[in-house]
Amino acid sequence: MLNDEELLRYSRQILLKQVDIAGQLRLKNSRVLIVGLGGLGSPAALYLAAAGVGTLYLADFDALDLSNLQRQIVHDSNAIGALKVQSAQARLQALNPHIAVHSISSKLDADNLPALLASVDAVLDCTDNFTIRSQLNAACFAAGKVLISGAAIRGEGQVSVYDPQDTLSPCYHCVFGEGEEEGLTCSEAGVLGPLVGIIGSLQALETLKVLAGFGEPLIGRLLLVDALSSRFRELKIRRDPHCSVCGQRHV
Repeated sequence: MLNDEELLRYSRQILLKQVDIAGQLRLKNSRVLIVGLGGLGSPAALYLAAAGVGTLYLADFDALDLSNLQRQIVHDSNAIGALKVQSAQARLQALNPHIAVHSISSKLDADNLPALLASVDAVLDCTDNFTIRSQLNAACFAAGKVLISGAAIRGEGQVSVYDPQDTLSPCYHCVFGEGEEEGLTCSEAGVLGPLVGIIGSLQALETLKVLAGFGEPLIGRLLLVDALSSRFRELKIRRDPHCSVCGQRHV
């Protein structure tokens, strides 16, 4: 149930017929893993916490650097040198004391991911490393967990939702294949701060839609954002029946 303070806190959201009390309760009972508490994970985590997602698991093993503060808005100058998960956990808990926030500062791998994924309802990929993205995608499809993936670099960003329970949904590997082992990162190519804010916010929005069961999630669609021209473009993406990750899955 929602107490009086929660009803007031989430009142503007509950007023939406697509959410209502039932949707808000679904959010309260949901558990979400956010991998990466940088430019994408910062706005995503803030909005999910503010929206009342009951349990958030934050995974990141990096410490905060001064150069991060241009875009990683969940942190502040006082947290420089601290682990990002610790900084983010404190900020989110202060924002919403009604939710539970857990931090994970160790690297995620094939040994610890299965148990962690078994305890959550959805996963946000807010990383900037292709290898980690691929590993997370494979683990999510093996565990049957929906993956909300975002990426941004320079002035371009993208977001999509990959759902193992949807027979038509591709996975990340279907779309991007093997990719490149060593792609450019924001520290090498640069990125606009508001752009990662847009993509991270879209990831939070897609997560709320998936958890509360409203709207039309970006399943089978890749949303592209060009920040320099302020244009949005959508691409239809299809499942690869021969995909080495999801081609043989049984739904």
